[in-house]
Amino acid sequence: MVKLKTDTSIQAMRESGRVAARLLTDVREAAAVGVSLRELDEVARGVLREAGAGSPFLNYRPHFAPTPFPAVICASVNDAIVHGIPTDQRLRDGDLVSIDAGATLDGWASDSAISFTVGRARSEDTRLIDTAFAALDAGIAAAVVGNRIGDIAHAIGTVCRKAGYGIPEGFGGHGVGRSMHEDPAVPNEGRPGRGMPLRHGMVLAIEPMLIGGGVDTFREDRDGWTLRTTDGSRAAHAEHTVAITDDGPRILTAL
Repeated sequence: MVKLKTDTSIQAMRESGRVAARLLTDVREAAAVGVSLRELDEVARGVLREAGAGSPFLNYRPHFAPTPFPAVICASVNDAIVHGIPTDQRLRDGDLVSIDAGATLDGWASDSAISFTVGRARSEDTRLIDTAFAALDAGIAAAVVGNRIGDIAHAIGTVCRKAGYGIPEGFGGHGVGRSMHEDPAVPNEGRPGRGMPLRHGMVLAIEPMLIGGGVDTFREDRDGWTLRTTDGSRAAHAEHTVAITDDGPRILTAL
């Protein structure tokens, strides 16, 4: 069931989104060669504490997970697509890092993700990341009243496929509100003009995930969380929480 948000609720979600945006900014600034993923999680925890916010990621346990998620960020490196658990793994020169995180403030959740490189970037990684953000921009541009979920999915998929990248099968965006995951599902590929109509008050996490090698398949790590490319190619992830309004899409997880 899709829960429409009032303008007041959307503004409250904007405040949660600001915290998520600040968290991602601080984590990216802290990411450097030699820094561990666990240390990046500690940076994120500090931002949440300072803001008086909680984490919708910490102890989250969907049906597929063998254990509750133990951190406030997902930290996915190189061939990890999403859901990477922060460990003592230290970043190396040229690593491609995707950080997925959110905040819960006054009962409202937000969800956002960025990808970037540490140290000297490979040209193919820069292109992959740039395409992920271009796909996100395309999806947001399609998130207008009168369009449908399929229009967002088609916009994202068109950018990804034109660049020759794969899209992890079955993974995409979702509604956001009192919890991090609500209806509806927002696929990263689809047919325009199909699916649920977009209405004022819908809030969606739009999140392209790209596989550099062009395949759509992935495998699950032994930790039961991390998803990795089957061909060993690198992956990128970009995400914003976006409100559908009569005045156009409103990005809630920007600074």
